[in-house]
Amino acid sequence: MSATPTSFDADRPGPGAPADPRARTALSWLYRRDLAAYPATGRRMAYLAIVVLTTVVLYYMLYIQYAVATSIITHFGMTYRYFVWVSVIGNAVGAFSSLIAGLADRWGRANMVVYGLLIAALLVFFGLPNAGGKTTYLVLFALVSFIEGIVLVATPALIRDFSPQLGRATAMGAWTMGPVVGSLVVTSVTSATLDSSSWQDELRYSGIAGFVVLVVALFALRELSPGLRDQIMVSLRDRALVEARAKGIDPAAARRGEWRQMMRLDVTGSALAIALFLLLYFAAVGNFVVYFATTYGYTEQRANAVANWYWAANAIALVVVGLLSDRIKVRKPFMIVGAVGSIVVTAVFAGLATHPATGYYTFAWLFVGIGVFSGVAYGPWMASFTETVEKHNPAATATGLAVWGWTIRIVVAVSAAFIPVLVTSVTPLVDHGPQVTAAQRQAAPALAIVNAHPQLFAELGKYPPGKAPAALGAQAVQEVGAADLAVVQKAQPQLAVLTRYGAKVQKAAHDGPGQWRTWWWICVGGQVLFVPFVFLMAGRWSPKKAREDAELHQRAVDQEMAALAAERA
Repeated sequence: MSATPTSFDADRPGPGAPADPRARTALSWLYRRDLAAYPATGRRMAYLAIVVLTTVVLYYMLYIQYAVATSIITHFGMTYRYFVWVSVIGNAVGAFSSLIAGLADRWGRANMVVYGLLIAALLVFFGLPNAGGKTTYLVLFALVSFIEGIVLVATPALIRDFSPQLGRATAMGAWTMGPVVGSLVVTSVTSATLDSSSWQDELRYSGIAGFVVLVVALFALRELSPGLRDQIMVSLRDRALVEARAKGIDPAAARRGEWRQMMRLDVTGSALAIALFLLLYFAAVGNFVVYFATTYGYTEQRANAVANWYWAANAIALVVVGLLSDRIKVRKPFMIVGAVGSIVVTAVFAGLATHPATGYYTFAWLFVGIGVFSGVAYGPWMASFTETVEKHNPAATATGLAVWGWTIRIVVAVSAAFIPVLVTSVTPLVDHGPQVTAAQRQAAPALAIVNAHPQLFAELGKYPPGKAPAALGAQAVQEVGAADLAVVQKAQPQLAVLTRYGAKVQKAAHDGPGQWRTWWWICVGGQVLFVPFVFLMAGRWSPKKAREDAELHQRAVDQEMAALAAERA
C-alpha cells in the first residue's frame, strides 16, 4: 500500500477496508444495511440522492395538510384554534421523537429512515383521509409527526456520514432542499389539482409518492458501519486512512458521554439560533395560506402559487451556495451575508403587511429575495453545525442532530401556539369569515331593504318573528310593502348570522394586517438573534486560512498513512 492516501481508485473500496465477517441470509438485506467499506463515488452519490428524495417525500406528506388547511377545518368542523393545536401537538411529539432518534448513533440510521417512511406513508394514505373525526385526525397527525421527528435526525446524519467536510455544504444544501422541495411539491400539486380534487385526494397523492420512494429506499439504502462513521473525514483522500483506523475503533467507547458533550453553547445555542432564524419559514409552511386568504382574499390555489416563488428560489440557492461554500472552504461569511439579506427583505415584507393594494408579483419577488438569502445562510449553517458537532465527538453526530431537531420542533410548537394569541383576528376570520361572506351574498336584497328603513327594522328586531304589535306591523306593510317584507323574512337565517358574527368578522378584517405585521417583525427579530451565534461555530472566516488548514490536514494524513505502511511492511 502506498504511503499516500491518494493512490487508490476513488471508485473502489480503499485498501484498508475491513471485510464484513457477518453471514448474510436471504432476508438480511431488510435490516442489515451497514457497509464495512467506504462506498465508491457512484454508490455514495446514489445513497445521498436516496436520502434527499426520502426527505422530500416525507415533508411532502407532512406539509400537505397546511396547503388544504381551510378544507380540513371545514370538513371536521374545527375551529382555527383547534387546527393550530393539531400542529402544536404534532410538533411537540416530533420534538421528543427527535431525542429518540439520537439513538441512531447506537442503532444506525438507515432502518429508521426506511421503516419510518413506510409507517408515515401508511398513515397518510389510509389513516388521515379516513379519520372519523377531528380527535382521530389529531392523533394520526401526531403519529406522522413522531415519525418525522425521527427522520429529521436520521437523514442529515446519513448525509454527514456520506459527505466529507470539503463537500459537506453541497450535500447539506441538497438535504435542506428536502423540506423546501417538499413544500414546493405541495404547493405545485395543490395549485394544479385542487380545483378537481378533495383534500383527501391531496393527502393520498402524497402517500402514493411515499410508497414509491419507499421501494427505492427499501432495496437500495445503506449506511456506514460504526467504525467508519465515528471518524472525521475531511476529504475523499482520507478514505484509506479512515478504513484503516476503523478496525481499531470501539464504537461504545467512542460514544461514552455523548449527551454531555453536546451540551455546549456552540451546539445548543446554534440550534436555538437557527430555529429562531427559521420563524418566517415555519410561518410560511403553516400560515401562508391562511394569511393570504384572510388578508388578501386569495384562494388556496393562489396562496400556494405565490409561495412557490419562495420555495423555488430557496431550493436553487441552497445548491448553488453549497457548491460555492465547498469550493472556497468557508461557511461563516455566507451565513452572515444570508442573514443580513434576509433581515432586510423580510423587513420590507413586514412593512407591506398593512397595504391591501400590494400585488401578487410584489409578494412573489419579495419571496424570491427571502428564499435566496435564507438559502445562502441555511445550507452553510447545516454544514458548519455538523462540523461543530464533529469537533466535540464525531461518534455523537446523531446525538448533536437530535439536540438540533428537538430545539427546532419545540420552537415550531411554541410559535404555532403563539400566533393565534398575537394574531387574534385569524380565529373569527377562519371560523366565521366564509359563513359571513356567504350570508352577505345571499341576503344582499334583504340587506338593501333593511338599510333603506333602519329605524323601522330596528324596532321590529325587538320582537320575535310574528310577535310585533299590530300597529307596528301595519306601519311596516305601509312603508316597506308586503313583497319586500317577505324578502326580509326569507333571509332571516342569513341576517341572524350577520347579526351574530358580522361585527366580529369586520373588526378582525380591520385588525388582521396590523397583527400579522407584528408577527413578521418578530420573525425579523429571530433572524437578528441568529447573527451572533455564527461566531461560536466551527470553521474559518478566511478562505486563505481554510486552504492552509486543508493542506496541514493532508500532510498529517500522508504522514499517518506512511507510518501505517511502514508498520505493515
